[in-house]
Amino acid sequence: MRAKDAVPHAGPGKVQAPLRRACGASGPLRQSVLPALCVTEIVSWGVLYYAFPVLAPQISQNTGWSSPSVAAAFSGALIVSALAGIPLGRVLDRRGPRKIMTGGSLLAVPAVVAVALAPSLPLFTIAWLVCGLAMSATLYPPAFAAVTGWFDGTQRTRALTTVTLVAGLASTVFAPLTATLADHMSWRTTYLVLAAVLAVVTVPLHALCLRAPWPAPSGHAAAGLTAAAGRRPESAVPRTRPFLLLGLSMALASFAFAAAVVATVPLLTNRALSSEAAAWALGLGGVGQVLGRLGYAALVRRVGVRARTVLAYSLGGVTTLALGIAPGPMPLLIAASMAAGAVRGVATLLQATAITDRWGAQSYGTLSGLLSAPAVAATALAPWAGAGLAVLLGGYPALFALLAALLGAAAVLAAGSVPRKATGASTG
Repeated sequence: MRAKDAVPHAGPGKVQAPLRRACGASGPLRQSVLPALCVTEIVSWGVLYYAFPVLAPQISQNTGWSSPSVAAAFSGALIVSALAGIPLGRVLDRRGPRKIMTGGSLLAVPAVVAVALAPSLPLFTIAWLVCGLAMSATLYPPAFAAVTGWFDGTQRTRALTTVTLVAGLASTVFAPLTATLADHMSWRTTYLVLAAVLAVVTVPLHALCLRAPWPAPSGHAAAGLTAAAGRRPESAVPRTRPFLLLGLSMALASFAFAAAVVATVPLLTNRALSSEAAAWALGLGGVGQVLGRLGYAALVRRVGVRARTVLAYSLGGVTTLALGIAPGPMPLLIAASMAAGAVRGVATLLQATAITDRWGAQSYGTLSGLLSAPAVAATALAPWAGAGLAVLLGGYPALFALLAALLGAAAVLAAGSVPRKATGASTG
């Protein structure tokens, strides 16, 4: 790390002192990265993403804004996140994640406050667009880039699994928490409380714990990949057939998974579950994500890149359809939600390792930003499009059937998403 990139200590304060001892320059800097990211990802995902599907019905009821309009504002945030992620990926490769993730947290706090205080739909939408910028700098893509840059080999797989295991509990923690807060206060006050949580937790952890020296790009790896591609890897790989098929497959799967998550609460409330019970079912889907991720390392050892991608998306279609058609009772609906969550958990790790499994770690931030952009854009369209499709198709069960079909198509496309000489032990 160059001298000008050294990170100064934060100002004095009783709250920051313990963090300095845990994450400061005198401690094992790289070891502080993983626990910090585990905490900040669960809070960032919980506040910026999972609180919305719980609060959206109340927002629409209390303001008079239509449900599709409210969902469109959230979708706009995710589109901004997708677009901003491309240049941020290049910066991550060169500079590392500390400044980006700290800046994202600092931006997220006033953006969520603006969402809470927005007096009109246009200002509500603008506030969510700013939240989108914060998402691009705080959610999985920069966290995955941080882990990929600071960890190698099996340590990288374990670190990615750990981060996503903990972050998978974001819905488990924040969906019920948000529902409980909303039962006792308005949606606006709920978002103000959540903004305070962001400020207290994510800003100091990103600023103080992501301070390990950022590794310089590997000239040997760059030369190897450039020779294989015939030009700069970040400009050559995205033009290959496997990359394009992988991007399309991930986009379809991301749309289906995201639309199912946002539609789970209205699907279940239409089956006579209370809003709180539906929120718990959605939250327990996060437990399913954790269980799915716990088995990912074993899946990697036994199943090749191609086979595990096809398998995950195929099972995603089955579990999504099961959740959509199961009439009850509540334990069966919870079990279906957890099964669908388990597949989503595996799919998240598939996305996190997609670049390194196929093309190595060189230019990870750049390639990941390009690969993630269509997937995040599809995720962005999912809340708005899912609500509209549910109306067009005559209900949420039909929507879930369509989402299952999209996941089947993603599985077919994934079969062609692996280069002939992938870096993984087996292409499957």
